[in-house]
Amino acid sequence: MHPLIQLLRPHQWVKNGFVFAGLLFSHSWNDPALVTQALAAFVAFCLISSAVYVMNDLLDREQDRRHPEKCRRPLASGTVSVPAALVLGGVCLLLGLGLAFGLFVAPASQAPWIFVAYFLLNVAYSLGLKHVVVLDVFIIAAGFMLRLLAGTLGLGIWPSHWLLLCGLMLTLFLGFAKRRAELNVLVADSGQHRRVLDQYTPAMLDQFTTLSAGATMMAYSLYTVSAETIALHGTPWLIATVPCVLYGLLRYLYRLHRAGGGGDPARELLTDPHLLGIFALWLTLVIWLLA
Repeated sequence: MHPLIQLLRPHQWVKNGFVFAGLLFSHSWNDPALVTQALAAFVAFCLISSAVYVMNDLLDREQDRRHPEKCRRPLASGTVSVPAALVLGGVCLLLGLGLAFGLFVAPASQAPWIFVAYFLLNVAYSLGLKHVVVLDVFIIAAGFMLRLLAGTLGLGIWPSHWLLLCGLMLTLFLGFAKRRAELNVLVADSGQHRRVLDQYTPAMLDQFTTLSAGATMMAYSLYTVSAETIALHGTPWLIATVPCVLYGLLRYLYRLHRAGGGGDPARELLTDPHLLGIFALWLTLVIWLLA
């Protein structure tokens, strides 16, 4: 992969698929206008999130050079210069915000505000909030929640409280699992690479991941059997997808504790055949049941 493309971290774009959740669970996939807006939101998030990754790599390049894996990133390794990274990040940010403000201009749409909030949230995270224990993971989760809001409120779809609750619990689980994976890799000198890791312990993060995984499972299970869900979707059989979610969570925990994974949710999903397969099965079942 060309270093400039690598700097954009295109594999991370899979996270922006959260914007399609509103279309799926509101039965709006047959509306061409909403589908077009959702695709535009996805592309805009890809551009803006890539600009954020460039900014993070610029700020952290000295620390990354001491990291066993991040030292291979384009800025840390010197394959991309600082001026080139600034230009690339600036272009991505302008294109992403331009797309958001160009296509989401309806008075009822909140999408432009959501995109700006996402960028400002990440700026605050990069400049200091990432060093605040526990809050750092909540900031990561908030970025995912803004993606959900862009795919719901931004399209004029009222977000279900179940969707927001399940999304929050899942992203907190992934965030704490990421911190646990970083401790696994860096062990004794973790604080030299990410200051906040000095405030975490393995036992603490094991509790946090277990708590958030259990909350995710509970929230999703209750969602599938609630009267509101059955009435909206016209089927009581979404409960059949619960084993898929449980398997996915347990597989992720296995990857975290026994297979040296868990540090990058996007890479885990794209490279682990079990996670990819169970996600495909879950999505197929959901689409079939809802349709």
